[in-house]
Amino acid sequence: MNIMKNKIKKISKAISIKMAGVMIVVASLTSSCNYLSIQSYIDNDLKIDSIFTNERNLEAFMWAVSLYLPDEGAIWAYNYTPGPMAADECITQFHSELPGMRFVTGQVNAETVEGDFGNSYANCYKIIRQCNTILSRMNECQDCLKADNERIMGYTLFFRAYAYYLLVCNFGPVQLVGDEILNNNESVDYYNRPRDLYDDCIEYICTQFESAAQYLPLKQSSSDFGLPTKGAAYGLTARLRLWHASDLYNGGSSAHMYFSTWLRSSDGKNYIQQTPDPKRWAVAAAAAKRVMDMNDNGNPMYKLYTMEANDKTFATRPLSPNTGDPNYLLDFPNGANGIDPYLSYSNIFDCEAIPSINPEIVWGRWSGSVRSSTQYSHPVSNGGWNRLSVPQKIVDAYEMADGRSISNYSADYPYTETGFTTQLSYINSYYHIQANVSNMYVNREPRFYASIGFSGCWWDLSSISDANSRNQTVFYYSDQANGKYSPSDPINHPITGYVLRKYVNPIDSYQGNGSRTVNKAFPMIRYAEILLAYAEALNELGANEYTIDGVTYRRDLSEIEKAFNQVRYRAGLPGVTDSDLNSVDNFREKIKHERMIEFLNENQRYFDVRRWGDYEKSEADPITGMNMEGTQSTFFQRVVPAYQEVSQRKVDRKMIFLPIPADELRRVHAFDQNPGW
Repeated sequence: MNIMKNKIKKISKAISIKMAGVMIVVASLTSSCNYLSIQSYIDNDLKIDSIFTNERNLEAFMWAVSLYLPDEGAIWAYNYTPGPMAADECITQFHSELPGMRFVTGQVNAETVEGDFGNSYANCYKIIRQCNTILSRMNECQDCLKADNERIMGYTLFFRAYAYYLLVCNFGPVQLVGDEILNNNESVDYYNRPRDLYDDCIEYICTQFESAAQYLPLKQSSSDFGLPTKGAAYGLTARLRLWHASDLYNGGSSAHMYFSTWLRSSDGKNYIQQTPDPKRWAVAAAAAKRVMDMNDNGNPMYKLYTMEANDKTFATRPLSPNTGDPNYLLDFPNGANGIDPYLSYSNIFDCEAIPSINPEIVWGRWSGSVRSSTQYSHPVSNGGWNRLSVPQKIVDAYEMADGRSISNYSADYPYTETGFTTQLSYINSYYHIQANVSNMYVNREPRFYASIGFSGCWWDLSSISDANSRNQTVFYYSDQANGKYSPSDPINHPITGYVLRKYVNPIDSYQGNGSRTVNKAFPMIRYAEILLAYAEALNELGANEYTIDGVTYRRDLSEIEKAFNQVRYRAGLPGVTDSDLNSVDNFREKIKHERMIEFLNENQRYFDVRRWGDYEKSEADPITGMNMEGTQSTFFQRVVPAYQEVSQRKVDRKMIFLPIPADELRRVHAFDQNPGW
C-alpha cells in the first residue's frame, strides 16, 4: 500500500520530535503478538496518550495501520494468500518464494502457515487492535474538526473491516473482537474465547464496510490512488454477499459434504450454515446493483474500460458476421462494435490505461509485487525466468474469435492442431501472429492473446534501444533458447509450454540497453466482477423473488443478459444464447466459464471453485501442457508434465481453508482448528 506509506512519511515531517518518540512506542505496540497473545504489550500511558493530543498525531497513528496490510498483488511470490498457484490456473516448479505451490503440494501445515504466508493472521489482528484503540479514544483529540473526525473514522472502520475480510477469506470464521481492546497480563481464561460462526463474521464485516462507506470519499485524487473509497467498501460487500449466498456457505450440497460435522465445541453449533437461504442471492444482487448504480455528478461512477477500434493500416480484427447474436454488431455496450477488444482488456493489466483514472477499477493500487513478478513470465533470452506457467486446460478454455469453443468451431474461424501459419497476421496494430506458429493459436478470442504467452508468441521488449534485441519471437521447443534444455538453470522453462503474459507491458524488458519495466497496479475489484456477480446472483434466484429496499429482485432475463453481455462484448465475443439464458443450470456454467477466463490470475478462481463446491472437481482434472521434451515436430502434444509439482498436487477437503496457526490454538484452547487440520 505504497500511497499510504507515502502519506505516513509526509505527515511525519510535520509532526514534532515528541511524536517520534510516540511512534517508537507505536511500533513496539503493533509489532507484538496478536490480540490473543497473553504476552505484555509495552504500556506507557503518557506516551500513548500523546497520540491523541492532536489531529496530526492521530492521523499518523491511523495511517500506520496500513504497514500491516499486504500488497494485494502478491498472489504469486511471497503471498499473503494461496492465490493462483493453489488453483488450476497457474503452476511452476519453483517453490521457495511461492507458498501457493507449497500449499497445493501439501507442504503447509498449522506450524508453518504464518511463516509461509507472511504472518497474515497475526498482522490482521494487529490492525484490528490498533483500529479499536483509535475508535475508542479519537474523541480525545481536541483540535479535530468534524471533517477530520469523519475522515479518520471512515478509514479506520474500513481498515478494521478489511482485516477481518482477509482473515475470513483465508482462514474461515474467526473470533470477532468488536470494539473491545483486550487487557494485557490477564489470566489464560480471559483470552480463552471461541470462534464466531461464519454467518456472524460475514454480517459483522459487511456492517462495518457499510459504516465505513458513510464517511469514505466517493473518489480519490490521482495522487491518492489506492486509498479506500465508498466503491471499495461497497464492492467488497458485494463480493462477500455473493460468497455468502454460494453453495459452500449457504446450506448447499458442498456445505453438507465439507462442513456438516464441523461443530463449535463450546455449544455444538455448525460453523457453516446447513440450511439453504435463497434470499441471500437477492441480497447479493442488491449489493452488486448498488455499485452499478453509483454515479458521479449524474455520470456512471464505474464502467468497463474500452479503447476505440483501430482504423490504421493493421486495423482491429473485424467482427464475425455469423455469430447468431442479433445485437453483436451494434456499438458497445449494446454490442461489440466500435472497440478494440484486445486493447480494451490488455491495457487494464499492463497499465497502458492509467489506473488512477480507469473507470473499471472500483478499487486497486500500485503493486511492486505485480511489477517484479512479470520477470517470472519473461523469456530467459531477455533476462526473465520462464516459470509462471498456465495449464493447457485454461488455454483450451479460450474461445474462437466468434465465440465458439475449440471443439465446436465454425468454418469462418476453424481450429486445428496440425500445421503452422504461413504468413504474418494481425489482431490489431499492436499484436500480430508470426509465420511458422502452430495453427492451434490462430483465430482465438482477444483475451487469449492478451493473457497467454505461447510458443511462437511475439514479445515487444520495446524499451531496449538495440533494435536487434527487440521484437523477439519466443519458442519453447526443447532445442530453442527458451526451451527446457537451453537455460543454464534447469527450472527456467514453462513446464506446460505456456506463460502468463497478462500483466506484461510492451515496454517491459529485463535485459538490454535501456531495458526497464513499467509500474503496475493490481485491480482488487473491477467493474467486470460486479456485472458478473449481479448476473450470477439473479440467475441463482430461480423461481424466487424478494424485495429489498423497495426493489424486487427476481430471475429477470433481460437484466442478466444486459450485465453478462457487457463483459462478453468488451471481449469481442457474442452474448449469451437464449437456450443458455433460459436455463439456470446452463447459465451457471456460462458464468463459471466466463469468470475463469475474465479473471485469470486475479486471485478469484481459488475462492470461486471453493464457494461453488467445485474444488475437488476442478483439481481432479490433470495438469497438462505441451511436450517440453520435444522439438517443433513433437512439441504440440498434450502431456502430463513429469514434475513433482504436478504429481504431488494434493486434493484434500481440509484445503478449503488455511489452517489456524498452531500457536493460536496453544494459547486459546476454546478456539477450534479448521476441519482436517
